[in-house]
Amino acid sequence: QVQLVESGGASVQAGGSLRLSCAASGYTVSRACLAWFRQAPGKEREGVASIYTGDGTTYYSASVKGRFTISQGDAKNTVYLQMASLKPEDAAMYYCAAQGSTYCTGGYCYCLLRNDFTYSGRGTLVTVSS
Repeated sequence: QVQLVESGGASVQAGGSLRLSCAASGYTVSRACLAWFRQAPGKEREGVASIYTGDGTTYYSASVKGRFTISQGDAKNTVYLQMASLKPEDAAMYYCAAQGSTYCTGGYCYCLLRNDFTYSGRGTLVTVSS
């Protein structure tokens, strides 16, 4: 049984940093797509960052590029989202997701941030005060 468990959500001030963690169990994370999505109240779920564990290729949405970093832990079943320069609009429930679609080109494979990931966790809440 696949389980994705997020942690690390908290309340921070604008400009602050936070690191989210996702622990995966029951799932083979080699050559897999792992991603972080978020959903704010009244808004659609949005993909923010993905990583293809086969070669470490990452992909970010325009709204977080340059501020967020997705990485895989030394324990390969863990994925992190390091968030910096947080803005009030980053406040949302953040979800870890696994097994999404890939697009391979030029020797690299990118995990597409589409809402077609097979597995998702229950989320961890991030609030950002101005």
